[in-house]
Amino acid sequence: MHVDHLIFACGPEGLHARVEQLSELLGEKFKDGGFHPRFGTRNHILPLTDGRYLEVVEVLDHPASEKAVFGQAVRARSEMGGGWLGWVISVDDLAPYEQRLDRKAVPGSRHFPDGRLLEWEQIGIKGLMADPQLPYFLKWQSTPDLLPSALQGDIALRGLELAGSKDRVDEWIGEELGSDLDGVGLNFTSENGQPGIQSVTFEVPGKGVVRI
Repeated sequence: MHVDHLIFACGPEGLHARVEQLSELLGEKFKDGGFHPRFGTRNHILPLTDGRYLEVVEVLDHPASEKAVFGQAVRARSEMGGGWLGWVISVDDLAPYEQRLDRKAVPGSRHFPDGRLLEWEQIGIKGLMADPQLPYFLKWQSTPDLLPSALQGDIALRGLELAGSKDRVDEWIGEELGSDLDGVGLNFTSENGQPGIQSVTFEVPGKGVVRI
């Protein structure tokens, strides 16, 4: 079980403006990730250490974004002004999650700007939409050289502050969490309105700890 990536949804400022703001805070430039044709979204990514990355995503005016649950989730968060959408755990086998959630994983893909295709399967977006403290799960289908983890960055993800219930996340994941998961610190605070990611802490070379 690997904390794979974090997702930040754009607000009315749009993808490029938000990426510039985050680049300024983190001191690194994002890479154009391309389009998600099944979801009606596009993204830019920032590779991190330990096989993780930060994804900034924007919903498109496309029929797929109305039909796909991920597109709906991005649109809903963007219409709230944008911000942290969720966190994602990659696993080797989705079957236990399919059985527990009583649904099948759905395919996902992203076209790189150069035309290459990155593919995976994912499950749990509906849970995230209903309760944004919950991660969703994915299994990568593409070869390792295409995965975002192949692009190692210098910035480390150190911790998540989550509004919500640790017991609820334990139940969702299927195991009892400690103070961290896969080396990422987890700090649960009592719910104050909307549950979900309240802040993320990074360790940035030359800047020290940066909290967003």
